Amino acid sequence: MVGKLDSTLFVEQQALTLRANRQQVLAGNIANADTPHYQARDFDFAAALKNAVTGRGEGRLHLTTTSARHFQGSAEADAVRLMYRQASQASADGNTVNMDVERAQFAENAIHYEAGMSFLSGKVKTLLAALQP
Repeated sequence: MVGKLDSTLFVEQQALTLRANRQQVLAGNIANADTPHYQARDFDFAAALKNAVTGRGEGRLHLTTTSARHFQGSAEADAVRLMYRQASQASADGNTVNMDVERAQFAENAIHYEAGMSFLSGKVKTLLAALQP
């Protein structure tokens, strides 16, 4: 039963995690708006979600061992590929943060996050109602 519940909510969980990560990236851009030579960063949400859902962005890399004495293990992998945002206008100090763009992206991402939370909350309520005797 837990497996079915997990598979039912998997896409929403991945989407909310990516939205939270994107919010941190955008907040970092806004915080560094006055930092000389800072390059604004972002990632393609749709591509990152597709990779996460299909299992390619599951966050684990399996290590290859070349000796019997090596430890078996895994390493964390980035779920998203951060890219640099193209500067829309030249800045004297080399900073590529455009506050209008960053604020708009931040607000849009926050709205999508809240919508995802509402959708997930409704789905959980529906599942709980189905479990009531």
